[in-house]
Amino acid sequence: MATLAVFDRAGLVSAPARFRERMHVLRAPSGHIGVGFEGAGEEHGDVLATLPPLYPEWLGDRAFNEVHGVRFPYVAGAMANGIATAELVVAMSRAGMLGFFGAAGLTPDRVQTGVEAMLSALGPDAVFGANLIHSPNEPSIEANVAELFIRRGVRFISASAYMALTLPLVRVAASGLRQTGDGAIVRRHHVFAKISRPEVAARFMQPAPDAMLDELARRGEITADEARLARLVPVAEDITVEADSGGHTDNQALTAVFPVVCSLRDRIQRERGYARPIRVGAAGGLGTPRSVAAAFSLGAAYVLTGSVNQSAIESGLSDAGKALLAQAGMGDVMMAPAADMFEMGVEVQVLKRGTMFGPRASRLYELYVGHPSLDAIPADVVAKLEREVLGLALSEVRAATRAFWAERDPHENERAAGDPKHEMALVFRWYLGLSSRWAIVGDPKRRLDYQIWCGPAMGAFNDWVRGSFLEPPEARTVDQIALNLMEGAAHVTRAHQLRTAGAPIPDEAFDVRPRPLA
Repeated sequence: MATLAVFDRAGLVSAPARFRERMHVLRAPSGHIGVGFEGAGEEHGDVLATLPPLYPEWLGDRAFNEVHGVRFPYVAGAMANGIATAELVVAMSRAGMLGFFGAAGLTPDRVQTGVEAMLSALGPDAVFGANLIHSPNEPSIEANVAELFIRRGVRFISASAYMALTLPLVRVAASGLRQTGDGAIVRRHHVFAKISRPEVAARFMQPAPDAMLDELARRGEITADEARLARLVPVAEDITVEADSGGHTDNQALTAVFPVVCSLRDRIQRERGYARPIRVGAAGGLGTPRSVAAAFSLGAAYVLTGSVNQSAIESGLSDAGKALLAQAGMGDVMMAPAADMFEMGVEVQVLKRGTMFGPRASRLYELYVGHPSLDAIPADVVAKLEREVLGLALSEVRAATRAFWAERDPHENERAAGDPKHEMALVFRWYLGLSSRWAIVGDPKRRLDYQIWCGPAMGAFNDWVRGSFLEPPEARTVDQIALNLMEGAAHVTRAHQLRTAGAPIPDEAFDVRPRPLA
């Protein structure tokens, strides 16, 4: 028979684990404060407060679950270059959660292969999504991927790395908009905007600019009615506030930026009078139950995880890369130049421990800034670069770069022929791009060059799972990671509720350990 009331330290430590039960904060006849459960009578003490049952499914905005057809307010983010595999997204969908396929960095053909795999496994009406990344250096790829998502009916789109809206993104958001008989506007495509700056968030919270909608309608890429309806709704109704994450990040503190974005959302909603509210989710630094619970306590409608899923068995990272991630501590990360926005000086957060990618990539950017062309780099510096970074003669890398762009986008070679600085950027991006590929395939010869996107959440997660069934990388499934984080967040939330209601909950009650969950 279950215990009906606890007043001792051990009982109070274990009480929050029963968060699915109604609980009472009691004052016993002796004057001690404790916790009672369903069935506790007057003989156990006076009721000071009552807490209803709590479920992990209820931690966020329940409208998120209802609108998107998921069980949990939990999202697995789109790790680029297919690291967030179709298999990972399928596993998330089957667990009642949303996952995004990591389309960034892939050719449209490879993105289509991933989309077809998800459609085949789940069907067209299932919950799954894919990434559309801002590609200022390859706008045709961005446009082709957007076209693919519209054609194949990908309903959930994660928009990342956008500093401004683009025509392909606006086209996806507007395509399929329709109005029901009662006047409600229905979306076919749900855009999840991943942002870290309020000024970027504002662009997604507003309707798309008239000029963009007019241009898309003129081209015949959206209908006149879709353009009309797009002027009445925000580009995105789900805004993911990205704090200190792996990959592209501004290293923001979630507790600082999240309230600012929420206030901005509230103001824009009042001004626009939207029929449906904009939901704000949280991402970055979420690697333990306490951090997930903290995000929900800030008012997050949902949470999104990234780094921790990269170590899951369904991710596309190699076993060697996953082993490095499993050893990472919170301080084992650094910022390094990004391959996709190298010339702009944009950086990504990567794993530092066990790899030399970060320092080597930073050296390439220093050379790019300091010299007008490859030929202007002194011979002794080139020799060191070939030996310590590129692993090939510079002439070989130049030839390989030209061959790559001849197939992917010949215009880049034409531009490089007349612009030595651009050629230098393309050659250095050869290393930055392949370093991620080497980590994905697990190339043993380039182990020190692995580029693995990673934030401090990975180290926090490793510390939390140490000694548990989730410690070995081969045991980390994406659904067990998610379920344990959500279950643990509910446990932590209940401990906090009991404490604020007056129960003397010990600190140990906030420490929940991972366990296999159905």
